[in-house]
Amino acid sequence: MTAIPQGRTRRAALVSTLCALVVGLGTTGCSEDPDAGTNGVGKLSAQEIQSKTKKAAGSVDAVRLAGTVVTSGKTYTLDMRLKADGGTGSVTAEGSTFHLLRVGEALYLKADAAFWKHEDGESGDAGADKAAADKLDGKYVKVPTGDASYKKFSGFTDKDLLLDGLLTLHGSVKTDGHHEQSGVRTIRITGDGGSGGTLDVSLEGEPYPLRLVRGGGAGTLSFSSWGKDFALKEPAEGETVDYGKQLPTS
Repeated sequence: MTAIPQGRTRRAALVSTLCALVVGLGTTGCSEDPDAGTNGVGKLSAQEIQSKTKKAAGSVDAVRLAGTVVTSGKTYTLDMRLKADGGTGSVTAEGSTFHLLRVGEALYLKADAAFWKHEDGESGDAGADKAAADKLDGKYVKVPTGDASYKKFSGFTDKDLLLDGLLTLHGSVKTDGHHEQSGVRTIRITGDGGSGGTLDVSLEGEPYPLRLVRGGGAGTLSFSSWGKDFALKEPAEGETVDYGKQLPTS
């Protein structure tokens, strides 16, 4: 549950008291306009809100995305900072955490030795497996563009690809009232009453998406640091290991 700032609570209480006084004097009742002082998006249709939030998200160069994504039966926990030419951050899957860094087309993966070990014993040489894992431990490994994992992992660093897929609710889109996320007023829209996902859109400043609950239990994500730039550069030579044309299977 998001805590409501005390100032806003006191203001709401004052409004309620004044309204009660007005009603007691026999005049018409009053209510606080939930869209007063906002960017006005809350007065639009759900379809217009969805369109505006997509446009706002696509108009800035950087964003932080954190939360969970469930795909192909696997749960990935993400904490990524993304912008037009790449991204950086961590991904946790099946209890193992690795770091991703993409600068342009160059994609790097960094993980500990346990991540790289051949648990299935595919190589048939436990000693060789351990030696390879120790070599890669804590180093950035450049993922070859022809490797099967390149497309999957690079997708976690692609701002436009991620947002285009995530910000589209499925089914009949409708509004679902005014809410708050981390003290920021939002308007919520849903797809098929929530089964197609729910999205909280900021009513303060630009109508950026702030929180997404994906339909079908496919994860929950928060969005922040909209437009806040961050450094993105390739790792130093001493921090990298070239493994060749294909990463080891793990």
